[in-house]
Amino acid sequence: MGKFLAAAFFFATLVATTSAMAAASTADSQLDEIVVTAALRRTSVAELPQSVTVLDRDTLQGAGVQHFEDVLSLVPDLNWAAGTSRPRFFQLRGIGEVEQYQGAPNPSVGFLIDDIDFSGVGMPATLFDTQQIEVLRGPQGTAYGANALAGLISVRTVDPGTDFELNAEVTGADYDTRAVGLAVGDGFGGGSAGWRLVAQQYSSNGFRHDAYLNESSTNGFNEGTLRGKLRWQINDNLRADLSLMHVNINNGYDAWSINNSFTTYSNQPGRDAQLSNGASICLIRTIAGVGELRSVTSAASSRITYSFDGDWGNDVLWGQYAPYDYFQGDNRTRRTLAEDLRLIGDSSRALFGHLRWLAGVYALRLTESDDLVYTYDDQYYGAGSSRLNSKYSATNVALYGSLDADLGRRSTLSGGLRVEQRQAHYADSADVQTPFPTQTNHMVGGNLSFETRMDDSNHVYATLARGYKGGGFNIGSQILSEQRSFNPESLWSVETGVKHARADSALQLQADVFYMRRQNMQVYLSQQLQQNNPLAYVFYTQNASNGENYGVEAEAAYHLGRWQFSGSGSLLRTRYLGVSGEFASLGLDGRAQPFAPGYKLSAAVEYRDPAGWFARLDASAIGSFYYYTSDAQASSAYNLENVRLGYQRKAWTTSLWVRNFFDAHYAQQGFYFGLVPPDYPNQSFLQRGDPRQVGITIRYTLR
Repeated sequence: MGKFLAAAFFFATLVATTSAMAAASTADSQLDEIVVTAALRRTSVAELPQSVTVLDRDTLQGAGVQHFEDVLSLVPDLNWAAGTSRPRFFQLRGIGEVEQYQGAPNPSVGFLIDDIDFSGVGMPATLFDTQQIEVLRGPQGTAYGANALAGLISVRTVDPGTDFELNAEVTGADYDTRAVGLAVGDGFGGGSAGWRLVAQQYSSNGFRHDAYLNESSTNGFNEGTLRGKLRWQINDNLRADLSLMHVNINNGYDAWSINNSFTTYSNQPGRDAQLSNGASICLIRTIAGVGELRSVTSAASSRITYSFDGDWGNDVLWGQYAPYDYFQGDNRTRRTLAEDLRLIGDSSRALFGHLRWLAGVYALRLTESDDLVYTYDDQYYGAGSSRLNSKYSATNVALYGSLDADLGRRSTLSGGLRVEQRQAHYADSADVQTPFPTQTNHMVGGNLSFETRMDDSNHVYATLARGYKGGGFNIGSQILSEQRSFNPESLWSVETGVKHARADSALQLQADVFYMRRQNMQVYLSQQLQQNNPLAYVFYTQNASNGENYGVEAEAAYHLGRWQFSGSGSLLRTRYLGVSGEFASLGLDGRAQPFAPGYKLSAAVEYRDPAGWFARLDASAIGSFYYYTSDAQASSAYNLENVRLGYQRKAWTTSLWVRNFFDAHYAQQGFYFGLVPPDYPNQSFLQRGDPRQVGITIRYTLR
């Protein structure tokens, strides 16, 4: 029944959106212009020659509850690898990381929160008081370089204003879910400055019951957010923006069961915690006759704990095969310090009347220390422990620039180039005798784009781009000398698309097709070394092949009086190409890459009555995808529906919401390995997605 309703809803939304195209010019409603802040220059979605999704504040409040995870379904070609309590590892157009059980981070998808780099550790992306989330798909070789091979996710929280504002929110739901948040801000200095403070706390039991401990909170959420922002217009030519954040994600992790259910049997439930402090300061100086000098300095420090019960059981469960008890814990500290200094030429004084320029320098210093330990008590191996201490550091320095040339009144040709050096060093306690050498990579990326305005509403573009990511290290005593490091990966991307948008239009539409060719593709593999030891794994990455990723993406939104319709969709095909050597026996050649669903769809309809009543229905569907490179286990396609009903009167808003309305059963992650004694057969284990949840949110807003 749920699948039938979802299909009907998708079809109805498509018909409504198609009909809107013909009526858009006469519609009596309009959509606000959307501005992208994460590009080289602030620009509207329509004028940006690449595929981008922007989720605004109203969408985040209507479709989400607590975390970026809640709205991932709204973004075409964006997926995430579970195995954590909140998303950390993202894939855009099928490219991205799937896990990090050991050190030496090397992300493919950039992740920023108020210009602070959290690539690979994006758990602090809570939604309360968030202004918009921008997802730029495809390589960001000019703007962001090595950390954005597949694309970039940028989270922007609400900026301070010059008038008093208060926003308070309380949420309660089943599964012991509670949240309270407060945002307050005001102006000072005669309107030249403003401040904003935000505090929020969220908790929930995590939808699992541990039968052995008889507890329902071993997989629970405990998430606290503190943010502060200051904006000061120092004089007519200088502005300073300061952002501070403290996010304490202290979640449990007990998501796996030997029978793939919501009932777990762990005697040592794990934790998935991240305590992050971050700061950024943006200085914008206008230089008469030259342009705008923009400096963004950011720093972050995160303490991360990730642990789990390795056998997902207890001695009572294992009975005569006990003792059979494994536990793994990983404690890491990651710090980043970054500077992006950018000079943007004055567009009113373009070179030769039609050339606009930009030049910048970028530096990033990342350090990480990691303490990985696992303990065991086994009838075959006895009792003991194993430990690996490691340290990693990387320094990226880049020069970049771009030129935009007007070709007549309606067309623009843009070019960008980035040259980057990355120097990385790794050392651990397992390789004292043969230390890892320092790795130095020199990488080049950029883009060439053509954009033309057919009229005031329609834009057509084509972009050729080159992206890259650095090499890295494989860790642990089981790694062979020839496997100890791997080289950089690069890709070429060709994309063409059309966008329809106008300030007074009720319709916004964008669609694109793309093709990406991956070169020296970094392939991640894992192998269980001992069938009766669930933690006896080796993880390593090698440049195994080339690959190709191509597809179609589309988004549309239409506002008609009290109704708003929106939808998105993507079709994706990925393949390994020319796989050879030790990977040939895995049968990867021509196979799809992991966490790359063949299709992804979303649709929403929202109604707002002048009397204050409102309703929103969201539906999404995602196709099957492989979980890992090392085996052929794949997910099953599924669809989800979310509903929100509410009433707004003056400053008060009350809404009742239901997530996973039809209580669909689906899996977010899967492993295929030997775990269960006495024979330890390879079998499929799944991390199930959350069941239906019903809640109520009350919001008070004073402006």
